[in-house]
Amino acid sequence: MTYILSAVITVLLAAVALLLKKLYSARVEAPAKESDDGAALKTTWSKFDELLTSLLTIHETGMVNSGSVKKEEFYQTVLESAGDLIHSPRGSLMVFNEASGDLKIVASRNISPEVVKTTNIKPGEGIAGRAFQTGETIFVTDPGQNTQYKDYIGKEEQKDPFIAIPLKVKDKPFGVLNLHLSREKESFTDYDLKFLTLLAGEAAVTLENIKLYESIENFYLEMVQTLARVIDAKDAYTGDHAGRARQKARQLAETLSMPEQMVRYVEYAALLHDIGKIGIDGSILAKPGRLTPEEYEEIKKHPAIGYQILAPIHFLGPVAQMVLYHQEWYNGMGYPEGLKGEEIPLGARIVAIIDAWDAMMSDRPYRKALSREYAESELTKGADRQFDPKVVQAFLGLENSQWQAPKQR
Repeated sequence: MTYILSAVITVLLAAVALLLKKLYSARVEAPAKESDDGAALKTTWSKFDELLTSLLTIHETGMVNSGSVKKEEFYQTVLESAGDLIHSPRGSLMVFNEASGDLKIVASRNISPEVVKTTNIKPGEGIAGRAFQTGETIFVTDPGQNTQYKDYIGKEEQKDPFIAIPLKVKDKPFGVLNLHLSREKESFTDYDLKFLTLLAGEAAVTLENIKLYESIENFYLEMVQTLARVIDAKDAYTGDHAGRARQKARQLAETLSMPEQMVRYVEYAALLHDIGKIGIDGSILAKPGRLTPEEYEEIKKHPAIGYQILAPIHFLGPVAQMVLYHQEWYNGMGYPEGLKGEEIPLGARIVAIIDAWDAMMSDRPYRKALSREYAESELTKGADRQFDPKVVQAFLGLENSQWQAPKQR
């Protein structure tokens, strides 16, 4: 449904743009009765062009990039697009917080940090609160004389006329868009009001799409976490192997200055790297003695099986690649494809080291856990051969500092 909605909106926006361009061409080719008509037409087209640009920007940010865009970034994009559309120098976007029961500023433009931090408005209070409660757009011509406005955002920088537009999903307000009038303009035009209404509608639909995507992502993640726990239970020696790997992977990826989105992918890859073992015979996984060549070849299938499980899930695409290559060696002697060096995704190189360390530090069916000193020497010896030396150095640095508490997200 999400992809159908996205496609429909894209087609409609493109159709509107094409129709307006044809209309514009037809009008400018015909002799204008008055020079003012041509100027007015050009102005009208310019406004429509700005509207389409704003709508497509919001669409691209929220719907095309679902899964990678943060809500804060989306809110800021909506505010900036709305401000650019009507040439407003200042504004804010407020969202209702269910827990605290008030509206808070989540995006701002040329508003002081103090105002952003301290503004909390209950439904029905102030101008934004009334717009939220009633679901109606409110225009204030002189905020300085409006006691409600002064009580709640009474700062000197907020004296220009402004408009408060409720943001609604299925006729239920979830926030308010506040925009201040440019000093060069006497009032908001009908175009301004109509265009802002269209933009607010697109923003609401797109936000709903983002929420839907997050719900789907959370559902899939919970599902694969359950599968990971099944693997830990099936492969008796691992215990909470997946959970430990996930925590260390996040901190290691952050230490290596990876972007936040990639940090999340690495975290998921560490959690799910052994998911392919669900397709391996349990008697092989639990065998107390050395594996036969045939059994070892069977074990080597688990990265590819894991990839086949994860690849169809769109938002886990990069994770699937990391899972597929986490048994590759830095010198090209690993499997399944014999990649080497930088050919191996950095996330896979991270998971490889965490996986090897945890294996050495855990009881196995055929031996007891190894000492920390021995495990550290094995990683050091394996640097530039089996493991990326830079990742080994970063890992051991964290290990020796006893892995500081993970960051709050």
